Amino acid sequence: MSERRRDYLEVRGIRVEFDGFVAVDGVDLTLLQGQVHFLIGPNGAGKTTVVDALTGLVKASGLASYDNHNLLDMPSHKIVRLGIGRTFQTATVFEELTVVQNLDIAGGVHRRAWSMLRPRRGVPDYVHAALETVGLTDLADRPAGVLSHGQKQWLEIGMLLVQDARVMLLDEPVAGMSGEERTQTGELLHRIGKERTIVVIEHDMDFVRAYADVVTVMSGGTVLAHGSVEEIRANPEVQRVYLGHTVEGAA
Repeated sequence: MSERRRDYLEVRGIRVEFDGFVAVDGVDLTLLQGQVHFLIGPNGAGKTTVVDALTGLVKASGLASYDNHNLLDMPSHKIVRLGIGRTFQTATVFEELTVVQNLDIAGGVHRRAWSMLRPRRGVPDYVHAALETVGLTDLADRPAGVLSHGQKQWLEIGMLLVQDARVMLLDEPVAGMSGEERTQTGELLHRIGKERTIVVIEHDMDFVRAYADVVTVMSGGTVLAHGSVEEIRANPEVQRVYLGHTVEGAA
């Protein structure tokens, strides 16, 4: 039996087609643990579709190898149990429930069905740890609906932490955040990314420049360029795709 590897996600030749329209065509990615990896590109480039394919929300052909499994052959709930989680552009939290209740429910993904019916004795340690990591300890007993936009995004990241997600796919996590919240989010991603694979879809180029370890640029459903922020900024094809933006604006 081959060695089980959970320190990277290898994507080869992913293709997604909708009624004859090819949305993603032959995308290759190597997503390594310990890196904050950004996917950037114009609207319609295929970034979110790739993430949808990796999380079982759309059918795709090709290979997405993680822990000796091809994610493209698995349903969404099994992908979650394998340790792969995602967030969406709009936070999906239970607004009527408290922050800690949201985390406790999310942590149930790894509990057996019969144990979910048993009375809980206090808040599990991993929930407390997630609260501290995402900076929401002081708001633990507040309804999630009263949180700021940024705090809801942090709660979603906390919900991935309690699920023990080793791969986190985050769709525009800092959209609508204040400058201070963006800074806190970037620092959070680097803290939790040391032992995880973090992939961020993002349009905020200042945020990309500040926090990206690796950048992949997509255009028209394909990978246009891949490398460090400096390499991407210097790439003439990237500048061309961004239609006249300066090098500073390209990445």
